[in-house]
Amino acid sequence: MVLLHGIGMSHRSWEPVLAGLADHFDVIAVDLPGFGASAPLAAGTEPSPAALASAVAGLLDDLGIVDAHVAGNSLGGWVALELAAIRPIGSLVPLSPAGLWRDRTPLYDRLSLRLTRWLARHWTKPVLRLVNHGFGRVLVLCQVIGRPSRMSPGLARTMVWDMATSPGFDGAFAATLERHYSAEPDLDVPTTVAFGTRDWLLRRRSRHFEQLPRGARRQALPGCGHVPMSDDPHAVVALITEAIRRARTTVAHETDRRAESE
Repeated sequence: MVLLHGIGMSHRSWEPVLAGLADHFDVIAVDLPGFGASAPLAAGTEPSPAALASAVAGLLDDLGIVDAHVAGNSLGGWVALELAAIRPIGSLVPLSPAGLWRDRTPLYDRLSLRLTRWLARHWTKPVLRLVNHGFGRVLVLCQVIGRPSRMSPGLARTMVWDMATSPGFDGAFAATLERHYSAEPDLDVPTTVAFGTRDWLLRRRSRHFEQLPRGARRQALPGCGHVPMSDDPHAVVALITEAIRRARTTVAHETDRRAESE
């Protein structure tokens, strides 16, 4: 099970669900290039979602991992979708994936991310102190977290710090502005996409589901925001494990059918 985080975040955004997922899978939570502990891509390489996917593919190749199940949040969801176009994937679970707009990134999303990045970089210490308190977490994180007052202060500080210090943010942000995701017609990978009912960042114009791989299933995460892992860890774990169970069952049935036809 490979986990990919959103822009301005790191693998630590998955911490609330790691233990639950580890009960079912061998879990690898990745820091995308330029985020967390990972160095940026080589100079001159634009960090587009496709380029980030190529870097993840290289990591999986180095580790000898084939047919991984991949879940991604926000930018990580977009990267997961791009990854499926270049290597075998067991199943995809994009959570509030970016890139499902028709043309360029909607203005609202661009402005929201720019403001979030600016505040985190230029007001880091005051914001870190603010999120120690429930009302502060509501004020700072209400756009991306559905229940910010319930979030642990430690995870809130981590999110602020990652947003403030990620050297790959600006390049990845610029590389997405004029792009969107649209699956190739022949891409056939079991896909379950989910958005939180309190996702105030990626709204209607960012949810063109027809651009997903054919047969993609849609689900909602009640009460969850754009980054749902801390809002309802049990629901996120249940959604991912059920999506993978369904994908495995489908593959097994198709294998049996092919064997019978031969």
